[in-house]
Amino acid sequence: MRKINFLLLLLISLSSSASAATYYVSDDLHTFIHSGPSTKYKIVGSVNSGERIKIIRKDSNFTLVKDSKGRSGWINSKYVSNQQGLKERLPKLENKLAELKIQLEEYEKDIESKATQITTLKNTNTKLNKQLEEIQIENNDLNATLDMQKNDLLMRWFSYGGMVAGAGLLLGLIIPLLIPNRRNRSRF
Repeated sequence: MRKINFLLLLLISLSSSASAATYYVSDDLHTFIHSGPSTKYKIVGSVNSGERIKIIRKDSNFTLVKDSKGRSGWINSKYVSNQQGLKERLPKLENKLAELKIQLEEYEKDIESKATQITTLKNTNTKLNKQLEEIQIENNDLNATLDMQKNDLLMRWFSYGGMVAGAGLLLGLIIPLLIPNRRNRSRF
């Protein structure tokens, strides 16, 4: 009977090993491989957590697997996972962490240089704002001076115009008195 079971198991494992997907024993345990789909069967060996296995067949609660040593046996299905074990993931994650730390250091240096540039730009902006305020005050003063000069010029021109008008009026009144009028001569 055992020989028949063993031959069937061997036949099943050979037929399905070509198409079997890679699975892993979950990381949180150390489990035993049994010769049948129950804990009542003989322990064939043990599998460490995170070890690669290939699934040959699944029953309701147990899965027929082939481990990395080539042994076939049954493991409780709740201990089978499709995620890699920590033993395989940890070196990859450590390498990724080292890369990210280097990137973080570069970002920190970049942030420091950007902070220095920001400080420099803020100082320059403050100086330029002060200069702008000074120029605006000077511009307002020059506009006020220009307006006063315009008013003075207008007043000067009005004064000159008034003097010319007054002189013209005066001459217009005096000259006829100085020049004898022909009409007035004939009457006397």
